[in-house]
Amino acid sequence: MRKSELITKRTESHEVSKLRNIIVDRRAQIGFGIIIVFSFLALTAPIISPYSPYAFPSPGRPYSPPSAKFLLGTDYLGEDVLSELIYGARVSMLVGIIVAFLATTFGTIVGVVAGYYGRFVDEGLMRATDIVLILPSLPLMIILAAYLGPSLQTVIFVLTVTTWPLVARVVRSQTLSLRERPFTDSERVAGASDFRIITKILIPNLATIIAANAVLMVTTAIVGEAGLDFIGLGDITVVSWGTMLYWAQSYAIFNGAWWWVMAPGICIVLVGLGFVLISVSIESVFNPRLRTS
Repeated sequence: MRKSELITKRTESHEVSKLRNIIVDRRAQIGFGIIIVFSFLALTAPIISPYSPYAFPSPGRPYSPPSAKFLLGTDYLGEDVLSELIYGARVSMLVGIIVAFLATTFGTIVGVVAGYYGRFVDEGLMRATDIVLILPSLPLMIILAAYLGPSLQTVIFVLTVTTWPLVARVVRSQTLSLRERPFTDSERVAGASDFRIITKILIPNLATIIAANAVLMVTTAIVGEAGLDFIGLGDITVVSWGTMLYWAQSYAIFNGAWWWVMAPGICIVLVGLGFVLISVSIESVFNPRLRTS
């Protein structure tokens, strides 16, 4: 067995140990519990939802306060707020996961390529990354969303474009360190191709930090989607937590429907908290100094 293969096996064993530490961490358990609950709501929405938020006529009277029939009250159309929350979880969670996957994948590719090859490749990719980073993210999202038109595809594209540089920077800094390690040198001396070194050596050693950033990116995407919907740049015909807040800002405040505003806001906070707890747990396992402090 080559030395590099032995090192790779030890690395995989070390990653399994890290995974166990994450699973037993109390913060991760709480975070996973929150995410599992909301994922269950999203996946089973048509089954467990008391009413369909797209049904006509509406099941209740407008601005009905919480009651036994409508646990979270109704909105200005008489739609059940609880049903809207359950269906809204599908859109918000879906957008968050898709954006996190796309931004993390693209950012990882840019970061690994820049960090591994260095020189003019690193310079060119990092300058492009810096251009996106120095632009104010909110105005950039508003301009892109307004230009492309309101839709879920637009929201996903805009959030992906504005968030991938965060991942690229972190991955690039770690790649710069890993490419100088002995196990990388041994693979290079053994004649391994750049593709093999990147996919078999660098990516596995970057897996933990990539996962931590991907999990945190879901929170960023959910909040960003809600923000774009809130200001009317998302698809307001689709029920999501953001569109609930969009309609609530126009009608709920002036009619005392506090339950309509609080419900989606609390859901966004809880889901964000769940993903942040998981990300912090992963980071603490990846960084022993952080765990000690």
